[in-house]
Amino acid sequence: MLQSRLSRRPDMGDRVRVSFEFFPPKNDEMETRLWETVKRLEPFAPRFVSVTYGAGGSTRERTQRTVTRIKAETSLTPAAHMTCVDASRGEVDAVIADFARSGIRNFVALRGDPREGVGASYRPHDDGYANGAELVAALRRAGDFDISVSAYPEKHPESPDFATDIDMLKRKVDAGATRAITQFFFDNDTYERYVERVRRAGILVPIVPGVLPIHNFAQVANFASRCGAHVPAWLARRFEGLAGDPQTHMLVAAAVAAEQVHDLVERGVGDFHFYTMNRADLPVAICHMIGLRPAEQRQALSAA
Repeated sequence: MLQSRLSRRPDMGDRVRVSFEFFPPKNDEMETRLWETVKRLEPFAPRFVSVTYGAGGSTRERTQRTVTRIKAETSLTPAAHMTCVDASRGEVDAVIADFARSGIRNFVALRGDPREGVGASYRPHDDGYANGAELVAALRRAGDFDISVSAYPEKHPESPDFATDIDMLKRKVDAGATRAITQFFFDNDTYERYVERVRRAGILVPIVPGVLPIHNFAQVANFASRCGAHVPAWLARRFEGLAGDPQTHMLVAAAVAAEQVHDLVERGVGDFHFYTMNRADLPVAICHMIGLRPAEQRQALSAA
């Protein structure tokens, strides 16, 4: 019976486009791991890969180095994260100009977290951009860029209600955003309800699901509690007893994420953004399980 159901499930590789998110390395060991991950994911021909800013813009220089190296040494299209925390308008505009001179045309525009991290009170810089919408407008004035912004299926933890949260998304889109990438979520019904709310508000850009492969369930659950993402009881049960069994944990994590993507594809979603945590094993396994193959394999299969 199981074999019959699986054999009827269509191959989704030709219906899926992916992008990957990395963070800039802090030391030589992390640098090595990042570039191993980049090289393993490059053959999947992602639409783009993004590189994050740390809280308060704390990794600005490392982000710039990583983005420019990806552009120079790989076939990938890098997208630079931009935030407006703890920076004047002039400073932000100068960073945008530096990226543009390096040939970077893709950005992920975020208000950003305070230097103290998620959950701390946000205070706009006295002479800075106040929010993501103002930052998008600055990027749009600076060039004809591809601009992604954030979206929150369970609303941003600082938003008092969904109406306020979606109004901010609309302001970002009206300012020139190309697409929205969601905070990670684990309940696809939540995502679907959110997209319905967004469409009713007249927001028509793609709402790309952000998918977080669970490398460490305890860490993910803790982070989710701080950023307002719900962890369903059924998901917690999947990882019960696996804290000391990393191999089984990884197998379960790959299956959970692939199941989520399969279900979203069947609901009509075609684009996905994977938060890789600079690790390739789970994203590679998930891509394989949803039928996405490296470029050379796709070429060989089409020629066969």
